[in-house]
Amino acid sequence: MKTSRVGKKMKARAVEIFDQLDASRQMKEIGVSSRGIELMKLKAVNRAVRLSRIDAGTGNIIKQEMLALGGEAAVEKEVITGKAGPSDCVLLGTLAQLKKLCLKLNQQPFGLDEIGKSIEDVLNNYEIKDIKLKCGRFIFDFNNKACLMGILNLTPDSFSGDGVYRQVDKAVKIAEQMAEDGADIIDVGGQSTRPGSKGIDKEEEISRVMPVIRKLVKRTKIPISIDTTKFEVAQLALDVGVSLVNDITGLRDDPHLAKIIAKYDAGIVIMHIKGRPRTMQKAPKYDSLVSEMIDWLKEGIEIAEGASIERERIIIDPGIGFGKTVEHNLEILKRLREFKSLGRPILVGTSKKSLIGNILNCPVDQRLLGTAATVAIAINNGASIVRVHDVKQMAQVVRMTEAIIKHK
Repeated sequence: MKTSRVGKKMKARAVEIFDQLDASRQMKEIGVSSRGIELMKLKAVNRAVRLSRIDAGTGNIIKQEMLALGGEAAVEKEVITGKAGPSDCVLLGTLAQLKKLCLKLNQQPFGLDEIGKSIEDVLNNYEIKDIKLKCGRFIFDFNNKACLMGILNLTPDSFSGDGVYRQVDKAVKIAEQMAEDGADIIDVGGQSTRPGSKGIDKEEEISRVMPVIRKLVKRTKIPISIDTTKFEVAQLALDVGVSLVNDITGLRDDPHLAKIIAKYDAGIVIMHIKGRPRTMQKAPKYDSLVSEMIDWLKEGIEIAEGASIERERIIIDPGIGFGKTVEHNLEILKRLREFKSLGRPILVGTSKKSLIGNILNCPVDQRLLGTAATVAIAINNGASIVRVHDVKQMAQVVRMTEAIIKHK
């Protein structure tokens, strides 16, 4: 009769390891030495990296290298025969295996070194914990907490019904209350960008926002953001002390906007949008949603840097509801961590949007709890900034979510 050496009280369970900190914690709990933890933590974290548009020869080389390291590379079926055209590849392995792959590729010719550097950049960006943002004279450190951006609509046709049109003193009081309730940034907008909305001329937009902004920059101690696509509006706002420009077109609409932002050392929100507000919700379609969005946002970052905007001043926003269906929006929130590969703070704006109304079948004024759920998920999945209407309530959601995520 065989006797078991396994104790009768032995139990097995699954553990979740998302990063090196989780890996270190698991090993420390069972008494692994500090040296052992350092040697093994990279082996405990699994990552998947997608490469786009590589030729069949390159795909074969990378696959063989990953197999030799004990990992895997998923490639298009005709890559092995050499008949495939430019296609994508998904690398599957531990951090240790992927970093060894980078070392190998970095020593190779034929563009393999550039691929190795790209993989290395993605892995490093994904691991960043102490990401910082500069907006004028303000500096945010997102290692400590996520930030709340309070929405101040100065329009007569705000979808959320909270537009403060031509009421300067009331608008300033609302902004001051948001700051008291926990807002870290106030985002001032004079033009509606809801689906189906029409544009307004720069004179009208300036007349809506500037009287309020002039007072706000003097009466609040937090950064003021201008939600605009026009460089003339941005320039006037920046000239009186605004610190951040929120551009829904991702620097694609006005070629002068990026240079103005660089001149004032302001921050920039580069948002993804497909189409324009008036037509963006007419059957938006993607072949590969997140891949296309990340490529688009990366191009926006390159536009910004090409205009001398420092990388530390750039925020990215996936643009929930801007040229996306309900299913698209849900997929973005679920896969939000993938946007971390760009290495910049992620802003998410879901507050009271139709995504929530469509799922919960409720009007705008009953979307507070739905918004709270999306805010919590966004923070958990990597958002550094959430753009909201109900600052006081969402401040509690953010703090509670952070307490869970950062519990040690």
